[in-house]
Amino acid sequence: MKDNIQQLLEQTVEILKQENILPADAAPRIQVDRTKDKSHGDFATNLALMTSKAAGKNPRELAQLICQHLPASAVIEKTDIAGPGFINFFVADNALTDQLEAAYQDSRLNIQVVANPQNIVVDYSAPNLAKEMHVGHLRSAIIGDSVVRTLEFLGHKVTRQNHVGDWGTQFGMLLTYMERLQQQGGEISMELHNLEQFYRAAKTCFDEDESFSTRAREMVVKLQGGDENCQKLWQQFIDISLSHCQETYDRLGVSLTREDVMAESSYNNLLAGVVESLESQGLLVEDNGAKCVFLDEFKGKNDEPLPIIIQKTGGGFLYATTDMAATRYRNDVLNADRVLYFVDARQSLHFQQIFTLAKKANFARPEMSLEHMAFGTVMGEDGKPFKTRSGEVAKLADLLTEAQQRAFDLVKSKNPDMSEEELKKIGDVVGISAVKYADLSKTRTSDYTFSFDSMLSFEGNTAPYILYAYTRVSSIFAKAGVDAANLQGDIQLNSDQEKALGAKLMQFNEAVNQVADKGLPHVMCSYLFDLAGTFSSFYEACPILVGDDEALKQSRLKLAALTAKTLKQGLSLLGIETLERM
Repeated sequence: MKDNIQQLLEQTVEILKQENILPADAAPRIQVDRTKDKSHGDFATNLALMTSKAAGKNPRELAQLICQHLPASAVIEKTDIAGPGFINFFVADNALTDQLEAAYQDSRLNIQVVANPQNIVVDYSAPNLAKEMHVGHLRSAIIGDSVVRTLEFLGHKVTRQNHVGDWGTQFGMLLTYMERLQQQGGEISMELHNLEQFYRAAKTCFDEDESFSTRAREMVVKLQGGDENCQKLWQQFIDISLSHCQETYDRLGVSLTREDVMAESSYNNLLAGVVESLESQGLLVEDNGAKCVFLDEFKGKNDEPLPIIIQKTGGGFLYATTDMAATRYRNDVLNADRVLYFVDARQSLHFQQIFTLAKKANFARPEMSLEHMAFGTVMGEDGKPFKTRSGEVAKLADLLTEAQQRAFDLVKSKNPDMSEEELKKIGDVVGISAVKYADLSKTRTSDYTFSFDSMLSFEGNTAPYILYAYTRVSSIFAKAGVDAANLQGDIQLNSDQEKALGAKLMQFNEAVNQVADKGLPHVMCSYLFDLAGTFSSFYEACPILVGDDEALKQSRLKLAALTAKTLKQGLSLLGIETLERM
């Protein structure tokens, strides 16, 4: 509906230009909003207020002209003008029922694929392979994956890229420890079963044994130089580390695979070319032996330009060099129209600098959109970054196991007669869903508090509440003994609750597109929560399976079926599995 009105207003602006009511160069930003008070219509626009100066007219006078020149449409029943010049739109009931019917009949809920699909690269998850994935890796993986699923649903060509950290100084330390184990006849693969323990042991040797630390630095040089034995050890470490990651992705329902890994090491052969290109363009400056770029756009204290270090003293490369190479690859090879980086907010300055330099150095086309989808920190209930009771960073695998166990215990307490097998299945789904939804339902840019009690609650905007709402709707069809996909008759919107549910169902398209445009999955979570609440009000006020009016029963069953389909599709875009019974 909102899109229909938007298009009508775009057409009206062109008509007003032809009539010389608006100047030919007028390019107003047309905003259509949902009204809070339905007595003022379903939608409203401030177009007349925004363009009155350009038209040289009073806003109310211009609003009248906009209404007069609005193309005829079966969607709009009437318009009126409010206040200083707001235009309110009342949607025709039959237009809403027609759209509801189309959504019911269509497997995609009548959500159209985009007319001009883009090549979109999404950089997300990106764990450091020196350690097991921890709670800090949760947000990038699940927020990025939700946006990827949404973009693909809308028809965009999406390239997943997992920019894992598999290069640099710490790997010299780890490889030296692997070499020592090998010399002692130890089974490396068994030692690597616990990456955290392995890392701590290697770090202790590095800190306490000077010959070990010297050898570690030599190993970095050999690794970067392509030494065969060093590369072999490194590959063994990487393979086991990536297996750890994949197990976590599979448990989380994150759609990343081994084929999506585009690690830091992938760009190693391109780094020298980055330096040469920046040097040839006169962008590099030597500063205390390091090669840097200074951009006027970024100043520090005393108004001094902040450096982007491209090559360290001694020839080593940094994250900035790799990110520049990655941007160039995504431009030249992947031909990306849009690149989304799901990396925490603390890296904001780094990415602003990289994006600015990439455009200045022609590593990215002017029209290529580079977007840092920043997110906040996962906090503990003590208000500090989340850690275990022992004060260590929490392993993600351990958190997921605890969430599944807590969910199992919760479901068992509510369903003591259910089989152990079914309880485990439900507990696993609810536990993982609770962790994901608790994160996704918070505004991406803010910090959020990790609390098992909150995320597993059956009240409020939580996964258990939404999943239970879906099972309640589904149970209506089991109780009625009818197929939700083969209902007959027309949808009727007679009561206020039916109209409210119908209007809410038609807002799904808007939520999907907001997630795709702005990378904000919490918009979808808020929508699903509102939809579940709206359905609950409808269900209480409008009996579905009682009464003799078969046409009314079929209509209400269709609204229930469409609600279930919408909840399921919305949860799927969030990467959350639904259950038929809880």
